[in-house]
Amino acid sequence: MVKLVFSRHGESEWNSKNLFTGWTNVQLTEKGINEAKEGGRKIKAAGIELDHAYTSVLDRAIKTCHYILEESDQLWIPETKSWRLNERHYGELQGLNKQETAEKYGADQVKLWRRSYDVLPPLLDESDERSAVHDRRYAHLQKSSIPAGENLKVTLERVVPFWEDEIAPQLLDGKNVLVAAHGNSLRALAKHIEGISDEDIMDLEIPTGQPLVYELDDETLEVKDKYYL
Repeated sequence: MVKLVFSRHGESEWNSKNLFTGWTNVQLTEKGINEAKEGGRKIKAAGIELDHAYTSVLDRAIKTCHYILEESDQLWIPETKSWRLNERHYGELQGLNKQETAEKYGADQVKLWRRSYDVLPPLLDESDERSAVHDRRYAHLQKSSIPAGENLKVTLERVVPFWEDEIAPQLLDGKNVLVAAHGNSLRALAKHIEGISDEDIMDLEIPTGQPLVYELDDETLEVKDKYYL
């Protein structure tokens, strides 16, 4: 069997302030750094030898990836960054306080925006300075590929091709893989590989900084075991 390790980035500055983050490039808090380092130590203690690491193009995930690899003495392994592993784009909600937004629009509406599979948040206009079209990270993309807001369904649609083209072939080649990314990009991958229903995915929460290990059949990638370290 091969091992696939998911790690949601450690606590970010906006996590600590209860703000919608999405594609905004915020940094880890001291707590988040320690969470990532502890995740690396757990991977080392479990004796998991990684062959390739994948992360997004956002600093909080990249740094989490590096802390994990450093603490597990595996900083040397190949690493691939992709925008397809970014957090879901929260549209106009990005930068807003979650509690204040719930008070304004109602808790049920905000829960739909945050946790539902196919409800879009309010979309961000391209002219808004928060739009990713102004960010050099995405200059190589066609503007039509840069989201103005995403639900989990749209996030899954951009993540799955990367899984099929990049991550799955590594696993099928017998390689153990780390994916250090975000709550919703990892939820989308989990939905895909576990076959989680549209309804049940609303209840899946992946905590920050805790490595989630999948043991997969090395021929079919069927999940044989799943556990947190």
